[in-house]
Amino acid sequence: MIYILFLGFLVSFLGQLPLGNMSFTSTQIAIQEGFKKAWQFAIGAAIVEMLYLRFALTGMDWVVRHRLWFLALGWLTVAMFLVLGRSAKKQQREKKALLLNNKLNRFLLGLMMSALNPVQIPFWFLWTSTFIQTKVLPVGPLAFNLFTIGAGVGTLSGFAAYIYGGNWLVSKMNTSNKTLNKVMGVIFIITALIQLWRMVWKPFI
Repeated sequence: MIYILFLGFLVSFLGQLPLGNMSFTSTQIAIQEGFKKAWQFAIGAAIVEMLYLRFALTGMDWVVRHRLWFLALGWLTVAMFLVLGRSAKKQQREKKALLLNNKLNRFLLGLMMSALNPVQIPFWFLWTSTFIQTKVLPVGPLAFNLFTIGAGVGTLSGFAAYIYGGNWLVSKMNTSNKTLNKVMGVIFIITALIQLWRMVWKPFI
């Protein structure tokens, strides 16, 4: 049981470490709004990722039957990230970027941003199918639940690295909100371009 938990934790934690729009958003929320709201965002994002993981483990037939829905969601993600990236990059004054300049509960923001990131399904499908085929991950509800819980903890640990480590780094560098907004804009645009490439050359499922 501990082994399966650790396996899910390790894959999710390492997958969370590369800089991306979700992780940087958690850093920016921590800096501009405090750790409590950053954790609300992280928990919302982790819940959706755990749901996507469960789909990858036991619901791939459902995903295949609803392939068009995921394709539409993928194109919506490209458009949304381009708009957010362009808005943040053009931010001239020392205020929050469009993504954070609202009263939306940060837990709901985490849920929404993670839900609009369906590339998590191919990511988890690749890893889980490999683990199952090589018999590293046993097939069964208990093993799947433990793996999912471990992955959730791994995701939150990855966010913690950005929430606290990012806050410390930005404080040391004395970075302004304007600079953070520009960095966020670049990250969103790069993410949108990567997503666009996937949609054109590697459609989901």
